[in-house]
Amino acid sequence: MVNKESVKFSFEDLDVWQKAVKFANQVICNIDKLDTTRKHYRLIEQLESAVTSVSMNIAEGKGRYSKKEFVQFLYISRGSLYETVTLLMICNENKWIQDEQFEELKKYAIEIGKMLSSLISSIKKSIT
Repeated sequence: MVNKESVKFSFEDLDVWQKAVKFANQVICNIDKLDTTRKHYRLIEQLESAVTSVSMNIAEGKGRYSKKEFVQFLYISRGSLYETVTLLMICNENKWIQDEQFEELKKYAIEIGKMLSSLISSIKKSIT
């Protein structure tokens, strides 16, 4: 039996990746509880795609061969985060998710956004 902690990918050690995975799980849990009589499947699918893209792009970028490529994937990740927040706003304005849930998710997204921006700045400084 393999110890779960002994085999890791390098991206798993990144706090921002860990938070992005937790954020995706929180959003997906909220999606499962959407309060809408008419299912808006395309919006829901787009929300799931955007929120999972945040952590996936961090992981994919970490697996690239250069810091410059990693930064590019972090930018994509941040864009997916902003897309997620926009979709959550649409859900909130349509009363599909409650204000409290939206505010909690938005705070978490802001924290991830700051972490991504800090990581991008840190890597860019090491490149130049």
